[in-house]
Amino acid sequence: MSSTVRTRFAPSPTGFFHIGSARTALFNWLFARHTGGKFILRVEDTDTERNRDEYLQVIYNSLRWLGMDWDEGPEVGGAFGPYKQSERKEIYQEYLKKLRDTGRTYEKDGAVWFRLEGERYTEFDSFLGREMEKVKAAPVVIDDLIRGRVERAEDRDFVLVRNNGEPVFHFVNVVDDITMQMTHVVRGEDHLSNTSKHVELYQALGAPVPKFAHIPLILKTDGPGKMSKRDRGALIEEYQNRHFLPAAVRNYLCLLGWTPKDGREVLPIEDIIGQFELSDVHQSNARFDEKKMAFINQQHLRALPVETFAWLAAPVLQQAGLVDEKTDENYLQAVLGLCQEKAPGLEVLADVCRYFFTEEFPFDEATRSKLSKKGDPAERVRQLLPALEQLPDLRDAAAIDAAIEKTAAQYGAKPGEYFAPLRFAISGVGGGPHLHDVLRVLGKEKVLTRARRFVG
Repeated sequence: MSSTVRTRFAPSPTGFFHIGSARTALFNWLFARHTGGKFILRVEDTDTERNRDEYLQVIYNSLRWLGMDWDEGPEVGGAFGPYKQSERKEIYQEYLKKLRDTGRTYEKDGAVWFRLEGERYTEFDSFLGREMEKVKAAPVVIDDLIRGRVERAEDRDFVLVRNNGEPVFHFVNVVDDITMQMTHVVRGEDHLSNTSKHVELYQALGAPVPKFAHIPLILKTDGPGKMSKRDRGALIEEYQNRHFLPAAVRNYLCLLGWTPKDGREVLPIEDIIGQFELSDVHQSNARFDEKKMAFINQQHLRALPVETFAWLAAPVLQQAGLVDEKTDENYLQAVLGLCQEKAPGLEVLADVCRYFFTEEFPFDEATRSKLSKKGDPAERVRQLLPALEQLPDLRDAAAIDAAIEKTAAQYGAKPGEYFAPLRFAISGVGGGPHLHDVLRVLGKEKVLTRARRFVG
């Protein structure tokens, strides 16, 4: 076995890329990067009826979108290929012959079976409703890096090659790990029940057994049960389409079963790699929380340089029909500089900053109702208009405050009674960036036009 850490991710291209698969790939990638080892991508494509090339491309694209590069595998190459199981049939035949030559296989019902070592006896199987041959095999001890000591004994032989000639998962998985010199097998807890079979095969083939680490399951957001591909928010592609930052999705996936030593939850990938240890992965199951992932995404967005944020935001606003190639770049940067802090995510950015780019923005009726309980908002704006018209521009916050204070004194009101109605008149909403900044960026002409229209 290699002295350099070698981990792998071995997906089957039978569907879209799932959150659980992405987290498994990520933990393998992080451990390889933390230890200076190698991360290998291997494709388990022996299910010819369900495999699809488009699913394989989704896996490649999703891994790259999440920033997980592989050191060996399809489209990269390496010294231990081929890296698709469909191209490794001769290798499987070679290892099947090794087991056959040592008397560890036999044929029954057209299939090739693996023969366990131990005393044999028959016992009635209530599930199958018939007598079954069983084996008193020595227990397999697994020193799992996450679960601790696990002891399990197989009690019956198992199939290596089906009667249609296709090798089963257990066999090809072990052969691939041997020939690709895997040092660590990091996979979901649901595979723990398979591990004793795999150890039996390693030992029968005279190969060193890799270290195992079985990571916790990811549970649904609500209710019991493991998250599946059919659950909302389960596919990586959904977050790509919703304009989540890949760094944020990756950051959140790290937290599904692992906690950074320094207690931070929002942190760059360099810090995650530096802190990641398999021994720190939790034993308890993780629960998927899309709201938390959205919060982490928002924090990553806020931390971007405004130029980067603008570069990411421009296509989203263009798709919404708010900007085009004629949009003034300085104005766009100014608007996004204000909205970056307030936008929950790029997927809702168009709604957050729509009023900066069009006169056809909606008025939030809940805000209108709330303002009306304190008086007529249109009347407050009407009172304020003359003072705003006398200002040379709306770039001086102190001058704006003075104009509002003068108007308030004139009508026996408080200055604070004018800010919310003015914001509502020019934006249609009750919150957002600081009003002084909104007035400055929109400019006097646009503000006055909207205020006049609001008061009728």
